This record gives sequence, structure tokens and C-alpha cells, in this order.
Amino acid sequence: METRITRHDSSETPRVMVVDGSKVVRRMLQQLLQAQVPGVEVVACECGAEAERRLEAGAVDLVTTALRLPDMDGLELARRFRERAAQAYVPIVVVSGDVQERLQSRTLTDDVTDYFDKSLGFGALAEFIRGYVRPDRQASGEVLYVEDSRVVALATRRMLEKHGLTVQHVVSVEDALALLETAQAQGRIGADLVLTDVSLKGELTGGDLLERIRHRYGYGKGQLPVLVMTGDDNPKNQAALLKAGANDLVQKPIEEQLLITKLLFQLRVSQRLRAAVPA
Repeated sequence: METRITRHDSSETPRVMVVDGSKVVRRMLQQLLQAQVPGVEVVACECGAEAERRLEAGAVDLVTTALRLPDMDGLELARRFRERAAQAYVPIVVVSGDVQERLQSRTLTDDVTDYFDKSLGFGALAEFIRGYVRPDRQASGEVLYVEDSRVVALATRRMLEKHGLTVQHVVSVEDALALLETAQAQGRIGADLVLTDVSLKGELTGGDLLERIRHRYGYGKGQLPVLVMTGDDNPKNQAALLKAGANDLVQKPIEEQLLITKLLFQLRVSQRLRAAVPA
């Protein structure tokens, strides 16, 4: 059976993976999540190896893991998850009793989206998780939108603005790169999220834009999310886009509720991550 590589479909219930060596903790967090997030599916795992096996059976929307597991470090588990090409970028939250010390000693990376202080209690953790998997339908943020069809761009721009987003539309990768170049020279990123088609007029494609964002500018998936719109339903090609640095994919023709759900999800993850990193 082929594993799905993206989630966040509006018709699906959120799927949260809980990794903890304590059966009591797993059961308690499952009950709290089911109360806080109606319809949630909790994938409970005792150790890192089980979590890796369960991930093979289907994508998840969020992973929360204890820092210390029976068979590995929670940070090692996060690293292994990120190495999977066939998994869209999802938040990974590490639960620890010494969050402040760890925040001071390491920079949050794309491996770990956030740390959560265990002393705040599991009820607070469940509420924290809900903020990720059930974000508000209204949001603030600037989207750099790359689309060469002005008709499609107008409709999509109105769709995004209806949900409170600011949209900066360009018709080519070259124009998008010019904006990002100027912003970086000014000490800014230039957008909160990039939404791009794969096939565009001009010499450069959406894949080229993705490569430059991740490598030339050095923006990770948590720093500048990129959603790629594609009409290619070949799993290998989709996996290649994710491996190249796409946070998630949006199948064409675009369905509004699905696009908004995916976009707001990635925007919320990025905003949380940026807020957690000291300036």
C-alpha cells in the first residue's frame, strides 16, 4: 500500500502522533487531545522505532515526543523524520522539563519546530497542539504568490485576501527572486510564505525558485514555507518536490478550502517557530 505524502485535507480529521515511553502519559494525552480537538486521531507510540514504523503507514499532522525515549533521543527521532522525503513538513514538538536551558543552548532548527515545558501540564500541551492542527480560519501574513496566468492569479488572490492575508503577486520566478534579493539586502525575508506553480513562463520554474530559496538564501522550511501547486499526481515527482524543500503540495485544479487549510497550517507553524527563536 502506498503511503500518502501530504495531509491537511479539510475533510480529514487531524492525525497527531504521541511518542512517550510512559503508557500513563500516552493515555492521558490521548484523552486530553480527544477532548480539546474533536475528531482527532491519536497515533500513540512507545518508542522511536515504533514511531518510525507507524509513520510508514500514513502521514501525520503533528508529532509530539518526549525528549528521552526508551531507544533514542527525541531530537534524534526528529532528525530521522526530517530525512523522509515522502512526508510533507509537519511540526515536531519536543516535550522537556528543561526547556529554557535547551532554548539557551541550541537554536531551534527545522528538525524541531518547538519545545514545550512539561511543567505547564498536559492540559496546556493539548491546547498548544490544538493551535497547530486547528488554526483560526482568519490569519495575518504576507504571501508571495507566483503565477503567470492573470485570470487564475486574480481569483486566487481574492481567495487569499478573503481570509485576511496580504498577497504580493508576481508572474515569474525572476520577479520573485528580485523581490527576495532586495528584501534580504534590507535584512528582511520578504514574505511569510511562498505559493508558486511548478510550470511558469520564463526560463526558471517553480522548482528553480524552491532550490534558490533553500540554498541561495538559506531559508529553511520553518523560516520561509513554500507551497507548490502542481497538476502532476505522480508520487515520485511529488516526493522529489518535497525532498527539494517544498513544505507541502497543492493539487491542481485548486480547491479553495484545501488550499486555505494547507496554507494557514504552514503559516501558523512558521509564525510559531519564528516567535520562539530569539532575535
